[in-house]
Amino acid sequence: MKPFLKLIPWYQAYKRDLPWRQTNDPYLIWLSEVILQQTRVEQGLPYYLKFSNRYPTVKQLAKANDDEVMKLWQGLGYYNRAKNMLGTARAVVALHKGIFPNTYEQLLTLKGIGPYTAAAIASFAFNEAQAVVDGNVNRVLARYFGIEEPINSHAGKTLFAQLANDVLNKKDPASHNQAMMELGAMVCKPTNPICHDCVLQQTCVAFTSGTVNQYPVKLKKQPPKVRHLHYLVVNHARHTYVKQRKNERIWHNLYEPPCIETSAEADVWSDPNAKQIATNHSQVTAAFSCKHQLTHQTIYATFWVIKVKRGYEFPLAGYEKIAITELHTLAVHRLFDKFLQMYTLHW
Repeated sequence: MKPFLKLIPWYQAYKRDLPWRQTNDPYLIWLSEVILQQTRVEQGLPYYLKFSNRYPTVKQLAKANDDEVMKLWQGLGYYNRAKNMLGTARAVVALHKGIFPNTYEQLLTLKGIGPYTAAAIASFAFNEAQAVVDGNVNRVLARYFGIEEPINSHAGKTLFAQLANDVLNKKDPASHNQAMMELGAMVCKPTNPICHDCVLQQTCVAFTSGTVNQYPVKLKKQPPKVRHLHYLVVNHARHTYVKQRKNERIWHNLYEPPCIETSAEADVWSDPNAKQIATNHSQVTAAFSCKHQLTHQTIYATFWVIKVKRGYEFPLAGYEKIAITELHTLAVHRLFDKFLQMYTLHW
């Protein structure tokens, strides 16, 4: 469509200078896309630089120690991305001798690479005419065409994918895709869009009808589950006890102290495990409390520091005893990290 031909000149004039836009290496492009999933550019950029410097090739990432990767990822959230990233890197090495497939269809055969990431790699690295469809692109299309179909419905996903390919500049799909994403990120923003700077303004249905804030339409999500977590941090002669989370839906492979979940009204010290950990001779302090928001969960956490004497025997199986000074070497989830950042000086 002719109005969308304006996008590439606009992009070339106003694009942000980002390192993954200065390469056509499919590995580095893939790395940036994994890091930027559900993450703002400002937050993801330092992680991209850390990973690309530490593991400049997919072969080096594939050889990396899992715990080392999780530690490097710490603070970025959605930790399954790191786990899946390692799996994909190892698949590229095992199945393709360390060379990324160079077509959209071949990229989709790799576990961990879906339509969005495959389109990004195929277009940015190999200039294949595949439209990249993310939240920014959906928002631009919904407003431009005035689409009432929810972007997160099955029909909506099909419709927006088709529209994105309809408007795609087949001569320069890489620049077009980057331009669409940049327009959504910097101009056609979720709130307070800068319509007067938009190159599509004159033919945009939402702008001309004064309905910009009504788009995109989304199906309402279920409210997040509320959880109350109590972490029991033992101080045993400047050592403590931690466990690596395994086969968990969140924070997989990350370390944490013993955790007890209660209802809002329940007293953590009525739990048998809590009673075993904090004996009658322990000194217990509620050291830190916070609210932590995940996509589908709202967590209210309390960290209890339990100071025990030298003869203490930790009662639960599966925990490692580690020097408190060594905690910083472990990959821990954001909640535990918040506590450590606050409490380190008080040990």
